[in-house]
This record gives sequence, structure tokens and C-alpha cells, in this order.
Amino acid sequence: MRYISTRGQAPALSFEEAMLSGLARDGGLYVPETVPVMSRDDIRALHGLSYEETAFRVMRPFVGDSFTDETFGDLIAKAYAGFGHGARAPLVQLAPGHFLLELFHGPTLAFKDFAMQLIGQLFEEALTRRGEHVTIVGATSGDTGSAAIEAFKGLDAVDVFILFPHGRVSEVQRRQMTTPGEANVHALAVDGHFDDCQARLKDMFNDFAFRDEVRLAGVNSINWARVLAQVVYYFSAAVSLGAPDRTVSFTVPTGNFGDIFAGYIAKKMGLPIDRLVIATNQNDILHRCLSSGAYRKGEVIPSISPSMDIQISSNFERALFDAYGRDGGAVAQLMEELKEGGFGVSQGALQALREHFESGRASEEETLATIARAHATMGELLCPHSAVGVKVADEHRTAATPMITLATAHPAKFPDAVEQASGIRPALPERMAGLFDREERVTRVANDLTALETLIRERLAK
Repeated sequence: MRYISTRGQAPALSFEEAMLSGLARDGGLYVPETVPVMSRDDIRALHGLSYEETAFRVMRPFVGDSFTDETFGDLIAKAYAGFGHGARAPLVQLAPGHFLLELFHGPTLAFKDFAMQLIGQLFEEALTRRGEHVTIVGATSGDTGSAAIEAFKGLDAVDVFILFPHGRVSEVQRRQMTTPGEANVHALAVDGHFDDCQARLKDMFNDFAFRDEVRLAGVNSINWARVLAQVVYYFSAAVSLGAPDRTVSFTVPTGNFGDIFAGYIAKKMGLPIDRLVIATNQNDILHRCLSSGAYRKGEVIPSISPSMDIQISSNFERALFDAYGRDGGAVAQLMEELKEGGFGVSQGALQALREHFESGRASEEETLATIARAHATMGELLCPHSAVGVKVADEHRTAATPMITLATAHPAKFPDAVEQASGIRPALPERMAGLFDREERVTRVANDLTALETLIRERLAK
């Protein structure tokens, strides 16, 4: 199994090499050269298996010879051992034909744990075998950072630096990043919004001298291993509802497009998915693009669903790569145009995208109303991101096909918004009860590449 860049100018790599590299040296994102297909019998055989067994069968073809079967199985088992629900990703019925996929039972109460806990295990195994040390730098709109820190804290082979937008994450999200005491963890509050953090991260990867000096590695959803780990819960959920003998649809609250792109990969692998519905908040560049064909950056407007406050969806590049017939040159040109503010998607590519994706948006008022309604009529307390998903799902679901909405975070991560909508202030699980008593360690830094690189060098020198 080989991995190629969406911009066509980087060498093909193995799974392990692509995982440790993160971003390709031509600025593109790695994707598999070919997507393995599971037969209907293969999918049917997943019935009754544990989440870990399903994960092994779904991901194994993508890993190639980077890990042995025994090692890969052991790493999957370790990754999910700390989850708070035996099913790992349980389904809850909201209404006839509408189901909620709870993805918040991991250590940091967000869907990012499914990928990050596994990546932590894969990195440690690969780096220990190689006798190497890497510097992980990640950008977060809230949840990726805490999940990465939880996965990598205390590991000898890794220093992890997380960039988050100062003042633009919830208090729970911030404290999850700033209270770990391990010396290899560094929380950096950047003066700017998430797109600034993501841009500086890409700048570091494109500064090859710095990249090589500190052995830079990335764990944002630009890392293919992140997307791959998220493919698994599409299979586990669909099989629970009767796949492959029953078709299902998914609605995914998304900002950076990684989670819904995992659903697209599941569909390419043979999972019978009818529709993949993108749910956005008021920062709705993905919805606007699918509606009009114009991908144009706007101002990032802070919202009660801050993990979706994004105007540059990195993983959309992977979808464009397929939509443009895997033409790396065409994608590279689009990304150059994006630097100037945006681009238009060709009619053929837009039609290709619309064959797989639909979209909708939720305003702040609609999000709050959905939280209130879900609690009053379904007995379900939703985080604001999940509420965006439920609102959009209700507009797209039909009686013919079950709809699964991804619940991406625990409501206790966003207590102010949930309390405003429902009158209930959700409590953190017992295992996180001391979060507000711990001392914070955080460094505020300018939205400046030189300042960030200097700080990282200084921390590594210590």
C-alpha cells in the first residue's frame, strides 16, 4: 500500500512514512494510491464483532507491512482500553429512523480520541523501533489539541506543541490542553483564530530547514492515519443497523472536513452509504461551496460551536483531488488561488462532489433551539456541534433510509451553551472532576512564524 500527494509532486510513501511525515513536502496531503474494497460478505462478517476487531479488519489493508498483524491488533486494543463505554461508539435512537452515534466516550470526551489514541500507539511503536525522536506540532480549534496531548503526554520519543486560538476555545477545552504536567507537552495560545493556527502549522511544514532540524511531524487531520481511524466507526454503526443488507446515511458536523471524508472513504470501500450530509455552523464555507461552486474565504465568526469556526477546510483538498480525476496539478493550482482568497470549482468537479455530499447549515439560534428540543422531546443532551448535526439531519433524512448523526463531543465540554439552551449545566464525568482545580501551563504567542519556530527551538533545547 502506497500513499501519494494530492499535489502530485512528492514521492509515494508507505503507510508508516506517510503517518510520520504528516504533510507531503509539496504541500499536499497523502491519500492511498488505491482504496481497498470490502465485499458484502466481508462487511456482513463484521456483525457481532467488538469495536477493536472491526477496527483491525477495516484498517488492516491500508497499513501494508508497516506493522505485523499481532502488533497492529495489540496497538488497537491499547488505544481503546481507556474508553468509558464498552461499545466504544454506541448508537442511541432519537426518533424513528434517526440515530445518534456517540463519539464522546474517549479520554477527552470528543470524537478526536478515536484517531488520536490510536496514532499515539502507532507513533510510539514506530519511533521506538526506529530509535528516533520527533516534534509533533498540531493546530486545534479545540478538540484535536486535548486529544493529541492525552495521546502523547509522557512519551520519550515525542515532544508535542499544540497551537490554539487565544480566547476562542471553551474553558474545558483550554484546561484539557493547559493542565497536563508532563514536560513533553507545550500548550501555545496564538493571537488569532484557528485558520491562523493552521496556516502557521503549514508554514512550518513548508520551511524544510526547520522541518528537518526538529524532525517535525503532524497529527492534525492532514495526517492520513487520523482519517483512517475515523473510517472504522462508519462501519461499526452501519453494520449495527443492518449493513450491507441495509443502506444508511450519515450527517456529520464538520469544519475541517476530515470526519466526513472518512465517511467518503468508507463508501469507496463498499459500505452502502446513501448520503453523506455536511453540517456547518455560521462559518459555512463548505455549504456555500457545494451550493454555489465558489470556495471563498470569509471572516471567521466566533460561535457556540467553536470547533467548527473554520474558513479553510484542509481535508477538502482530498475530496477535490478525487473530484478533479486525481490531477495533482489542478489541485495545486486551486490551492494557489486559495491564497488569494478563493477559487471556483469546475462544473464537472462540482457534479462529482454533489454525487457524494449534501450540505446544510445551522444558525446560533437554530443550534440553541435544537439543544432545547432534543432535551425536551428526546431526553438527549447535545453539545452545540452535535446539535448542528441533528438540525441539518432532520432537514435531509427520509423515511426510506436510516440517518445516523455523529455526536462529536460530550455536552459538558460546552456547558455555557448547553445551559443557555436547556437550563441544565452538564457535569463532567467523574474521572475529569478535578479539571478546574489543576494549575494551567500555557504560553501566549504572536501569530508569527518566526516567533513560533524560535519558541519551539528554545523548548526543545531545554
